[in-house]
Parts: sequence; C-alpha cells; structure tokens
Amino acid sequence: MIKTTKKIVFIDMDGVLVDFKDAIENAYRINPKYKEKFKNNPDEIKGIFKNPKPIDGAIDAVIKLANSGRYNLFIATTTPWENPKAAMHKRLWIEKHFGDLFLKKMFITHRKDLLIGDYLIDDRLKNGASEFRGELLSFGWAYEQNQWNEYKTWGDILKKLL
Repeated sequence: MIKTTKKIVFIDMDGVLVDFKDAIENAYRINPKYKEKFKNNPDEIKGIFKNPKPIDGAIDAVIKLANSGRYNLFIATTTPWENPKAAMHKRLWIEKHFGDLFLKKMFITHRKDLLIGDYLIDDRLKNGASEFRGELLSFGWAYEQNQWNEYKTWGDILKKLL
C-alpha cells in the first residue's frame, strides 16, 4: 500500500466540474424530441458528455488544490450503461481541461461508498455518495431536492480545504 500524508479528495464531474444542466438544455435545444425521450435519463443522450462547459471556477479551484501540495486528487464519476461512449468523453474532457493532472486517477463507479478517502465533492447523494466513509462536501445545486447544497461555489470549497 502506498503511504501518503496528503489527504485524498474524490471529485465528481457532472454538476461539480461540468455544467451538466447547461449540456442538457443545449441538447434539448438542438433536438426538442430529446426533452420527452430522455426526460428521466438525460445522461443517455449520445454525445452529451462530449464538450460541456466547466462549472464556474472549477478548473482554477482544482488546480489550486493540486498546487497546494496538501491533497491527492482523483475523479469519481458515474456513466450510464446505455451510453457507452460517455466514459471516453468524460476522460477526454478531463484531459482537455486538466492535462495529465488526473492521469490514471479516474474512477468510474456507481458505488462511491466503496472509495477510501478523506473527502468526496459531489452534488448528489446517489451512487453511494451519501454513504461515503470520509467527509461528503455537498456541492452546488441539488436539483433532486430543488435547493442549494452546503457548498454553493468552488470558492466555498476552497475556504474549507485551503
């Protein structure tokens, strides 16, 4: 086992790094039929993860966390079984925005409760996030509860971690 004094931070993508809400709205604009067809599963829209814009402040904040020398950062995201290219598109998005910062440091899982670390930054409680054994930093807009999570912005996350 690798021993480290750095704290381990897992970072979700959709709604945390990636403005997934904007990507959905763009997909619906391009093809209005998608709104009904994918209303319960917009992550199944082919190409939805190809080039979404980042959440405001996400890229700079993650780079600040990395440069602080205090954290070992990982991506922890889910992908739909019905959209097999989503995993590739997410990986390419990470590479485009972060270079090799997350090289071989990306977990694709529907069981975030099995991850071992100090922090998980996530916007949802699903996929094991609510049972994560470290500290869950609930981020951004919780669309399922229609309310803001505790950490509304990346600035709030930086205040907590730096």
